[in-house]
Formats: sequence, structure tokens, C-alpha cells
Amino acid sequence: MVELFLERDFFPPVSHANLHAAWSGALDCSRMHRVEWRGSLLSLDGRKLVCNFRAPDAESVRIVLRSGGADVRRLWPGTVHDAPTLERFTADSANVLVRRSFAQPVEVADIQAREDAAAWCLDVRHVKFVRTCFSTDRTRMLCLYRAPDAESVREAQRTAAMPMDDVWGFTALLPDA
Repeated sequence: MVELFLERDFFPPVSHANLHAAWSGALDCSRMHRVEWRGSLLSLDGRKLVCNFRAPDAESVRIVLRSGGADVRRLWPGTVHDAPTLERFTADSANVLVRRSFAQPVEVADIQAREDAAAWCLDVRHVKFVRTCFSTDRTRMLCLYRAPDAESVREAQRTAAMPMDDVWGFTALLPDA
């Protein structure tokens, strides 16, 4: 089984209810293709979404998502790296996402070392690293934080000279435990 991530943008915005309805409509297809929805992160304005799936392969996820009319162009395989202190990811574990992309492949350890060297930037702003989702081609990364707000994370990232494409607050939509 592989971890897969889907990034989407919405105009007009979507709601948690829209997402639940869409996934409920795809349950039979997802079971048939052995696709497990692991959760989604919806931006506070409802315009950005990241979904996490576990499946035998990317094509299984593409089939399920296309059956519901989803755009799958930004579906990518990756790995999940949790903070050492994270016991279990819940809806309250994180609330801010940093999206990073790289022109050349990078190592997750190198990015983590840069952030560790500037840990004081996070501490001063009460920002706590929670999880990283890292593409297998090593050119994109989604980093999740628990923070007072997105601006606190944005400022900490700028001060630490960390690469970032965008930073946004989100609410997590997770499968029932």
C-alpha cells in the first residue's frame, strides 16, 4: 500500500458537507479498488484542499476520484513523517499547512535540519511542528503545524529562511475513528 496526496483548488469554495457528500458517493468504488481515505485538510476559506489516501497504487485512487468527477492532475505518492512527540494525528493536532516545492530533488532530513537549526523561530511564535508529507520524487512537501494562526507560521518560516510556496490555516476532516 502507498500513501497518496491530492491537492485541489476550488472556485467557488467548498464546505466540509460538500466533501463528505462527495466521498460518501464514492464509497462503493473506493472499497472495490481498496482505496482508504485517510483525511482531508480544507483551508479556512474553502478554496484549497489536500486529501490523503492509502491504496495499492496511484491508478486505483485516480479511478475512484475520477468516478466522482475530481481533477487528479495534482495527485502524488509520498511518505508521512510525524514529529517524534506525535502519538496519533487527530483533527486538533495541526491547523496550519506550509506547501513547499523544489526545482531539484531534496532530502527530507536536509529540510528538517534547516528547521531544527532555527527551532527558536518556531518557539518564539508558539508554533509546533506536527507532520510532513514528502513526495517520492522529492520535489514537494506539505508541512503541518499547530500554531496560533497562519501568520505566526509564515513569520517563523521567513525568519528561518525556509522555502515556502504558501501558508494557510485549515480544518481537518478525518474518517470516524
